[in-house]
Amino acid sequence: MVTTQQPSALTLQLLTWISTQPRTYGEAMDAWRTTCPRMPIWEDAISEGLVQVNGSGAMRERKVTLSSRGQALLRRT
Repeated sequence: MVTTQQPSALTLQLLTWISTQPRTYGEAMDAWRTTCPRMPIWEDAISEGLVQVNGSGAMRERKVTLSSRGQALLRRT
């Protein structure tokens, strides 16, 4: 799902958090995963192509980075 809406404050906070230092998928899940259907920030960022998970091996150790779309969105704000 790609949206043209203005990103939410939480989405911008997630993108900023990822951009400040190297993060792993495990760190991202510990900090951003939720079971609340009203706050699917991580899931929305993945489905909108703002964030990507890179590498191989154990999923928790894979690197999380901003996609080029996520970087562009963060630069616009």
